[in-house]
Amino acid sequence: MKIRIVSAILLLTTCVLHESPAQTAHTHGSESRQLVIIDTDIGDDIDDAFAVGLALQSPEFRILGITTAFGDTKLRARLGGRMLDAVGRSDIPVVAGVETAPRTKFTQAAYAEGADAKQVQPGSAPDFILGQIRKHPGQITLIAIGPQTNLGAAIDKDATTFRKLKRIVMMGGSVYKGYKGGTPDPEWNILCDIPAAQKVFTSGVPLYVMPLDATILRLDTTDLNALFDHDTLITNQIHSLYEEWSGNTKQTIPTLFDPMAVGYAANPELCPPTPLHLSVDDKGFTRPGPGEPNAQVCLKANADAFFPFVLKRLGSPLRSGPVLGPVARFPEPLPAPIIKMGLFVFPPNLQLVGSLPF
Repeated sequence: MKIRIVSAILLLTTCVLHESPAQTAHTHGSESRQLVIIDTDIGDDIDDAFAVGLALQSPEFRILGITTAFGDTKLRARLGGRMLDAVGRSDIPVVAGVETAPRTKFTQAAYAEGADAKQVQPGSAPDFILGQIRKHPGQITLIAIGPQTNLGAAIDKDATTFRKLKRIVMMGGSVYKGYKGGTPDPEWNILCDIPAAQKVFTSGVPLYVMPLDATILRLDTTDLNALFDHDTLITNQIHSLYEEWSGNTKQTIPTLFDPMAVGYAANPELCPPTPLHLSVDDKGFTRPGPGEPNAQVCLKANADAFFPFVLKRLGSPLRSGPVLGPVARFPEPLPAPIIKMGLFVFPPNLQLVGSLPF
């Protein structure tokens, strides 16, 4: 009997365990992927949840961490930790940022309050950002999709290290068009912490800016429902957060401001930029003016490419990550001797892809 058991284990290992193409790319293509930190005010508007989901589904990225910005950053971090844990990406650290007085309703607080606080890594977001820059000088893309308080604090702590970022890709500003498409407005992410934004725009780090001009991208109901019908781990989490957001705001159509920043970082063709010199005035306007360009600014998105890009990635099967381990694909049908013995020995954290015949 002992020989039969060992033989069955060897047969299972030989026949059904192998890396999927996605896993192979994840494991062996890491050298070519962008190192990314996402700084987000997830939990107020719903677009941050879409943006984080898109980043998780983008093979161009190796996400070093997620930091939370503005307001109750600890509760935001719990939200991020719960979302990552639910989709099998608890390997990505989540770090709370500098807390501030809230300026809007935390619409997804119930989801966040259901999280385990242990999913949040100790420490502060500015220290985490600076620590990662020191480990990877000149290599990190910081995707900033919230008020820039953490970035300003990091500059105050160590501007020399901060300048060793590869680039900042941000959703922020309003150059020629505002929220209603007319004249520019003080945009939310800039307005919430004007001094921090002024520090970022004069930091010397290469800036790639996705302002309101290019990010009023409303996802229609048909596409939204079709996305949620995919019923994947990621779409289920976004759907849960969407329901809380919609219930608390009475809105039903999400505007995908922040996913454009993530999308641009993965595929610049989604939002071709124009070099401009931008400055942030004391009222929170991002003013174009004379001088050497300090930012690549997208003034018009390629919406026809953007929506299919986002929807296809979010609706695709979950990309495997380190915490999920190797992928087992079961041949159809599974070898009969193994079925009869009922003996299955799987490595820890194995992701099962396909169906078992019992």
